[in-house]
Amino acid sequence: MTKSAYVALVTCFNEDETINFDAVCRQVERQVAAGNNILCAGTNGDFSALTFDEKIKLTETVVATVAGRVKVIVNAGMPATFETVKLAKAFDHIGVDGIAVITPFFIACTQDGLIRHYTTVADAVSTPTYLYDIPARTQNHIEPETARTLGAHDNIAGIKDSGGAVETLEAYLAVGKDIPNFDVYSGPDHLVLWALQNGAAGCISGLGNVLPDVLANIMTAFNAGDMATAAKNQEIFANFRKDLYALGFPPAMVKRALFMMDSSVGASRQPALLPNADQDLLVLEILKKYGRV
Repeated sequence: MTKSAYVALVTCFNEDETINFDAVCRQVERQVAAGNNILCAGTNGDFSALTFDEKIKLTETVVATVAGRVKVIVNAGMPATFETVKLAKAFDHIGVDGIAVITPFFIACTQDGLIRHYTTVADAVSTPTYLYDIPARTQNHIEPETARTLGAHDNIAGIKDSGGAVETLEAYLAVGKDIPNFDVYSGPDHLVLWALQNGAAGCISGLGNVLPDVLANIMTAFNAGDMATAAKNQEIFANFRKDLYALGFPPAMVKRALFMMDSSVGASRQPALLPNADQDLLVLEILKKYGRV
């Protein structure tokens, strides 16, 4: 099975915080040129700050720009099942390759509640649906046995694990080994190669916004059986992650690093982290260290 990388694409904003669709298209082209697939409206895409209609237009723009050259998954997850289904149905008609569903946030869910939530969404669309676990942001965690239950659904195709715990990723990978066509995608950027070596279908990366070539190199080398090159690029990826994420909230740091490479991506919508002159100098030094500016 060929492994694949998705980049959780940033959403670009103008100074007035409206979406800069031209800049979005340029970022899509960067990823397509590198050979990376795209996750639209994810955590690194400021999805929680986007309106319903903006998510639809953004997804339409990304799909039209990609024009079938790479795959596109879009996140439909919202706190309420009702809105999640409404979004998923809209995405279903756009022609995306998959619909990711981040666990509900703010609303505390039982595992039975998560099963009902995901089953309802998967039943409502024909596009393959993916579970999306990121408990640090949502406070709701998909237990491995819950993933196993949901994996039996005909239209649930896998899970994105952004929990960061190797033990949980191992448990999800065990589910994937037992259930045909249930793919596991790793979210933490320092675990890309480890996950591939242990049976993951690929990764969904935020850091790939800044280092699309390095991410693609990991995947290409692994698929070619060149573990030395894969390991070398993973080391670069992990070291860059360690340096950059030491400065603050990871999605904000990714957006700021990318802004310093191309200001057309804009800042994030408020009340996200505001730019800081001292921090910008540190980000710039990291970018220089890795030859990005």
